Amino acid sequence: MRIAIVSGSSEGPTELNAFDNALYEAEIGDVNLIKVSSMLEANTKVEKLPKLKAGAMVNCVLSSLTSDNEGDELIACIAVAIGEELGCVVETTGINKNPDELIDEAKFMVTYMMEKREVE
Repeated sequence: MRIAIVSGSSEGPTELNAFDNALYEAEIGDVNLIKVSSMLEANTKVEKLPKLKAGAMVNCVLSSLTSDNEGDELIACIAVAIGEELGCVVETTGINKNPDELIDEAKFMVTYMMEKREVE
């Protein structure tokens, strides 16, 4: 399995437009995203996002956050752990939170998931 990790952020006149603009910035705005849970195949490789065909159906683990309050700092992050048997992806978000704390939270969650499955 091959995966790519992308990110985008944007604003727009509506939540939907802001979300669409962020997807476009992340170079995945012209495909259909199919949200899946957090499991990866063994020895998954993280690679650069390939050119995707417009309208393609693309599986994704999605982390997103919106706010109507001007000046809010929105943070969405993921953590990935890949083992010889399987891999896990987790996501977390926060508004006006310490980014380092959210990163630590994501790392904790993905480590816990791997330990629970007894995967290194």
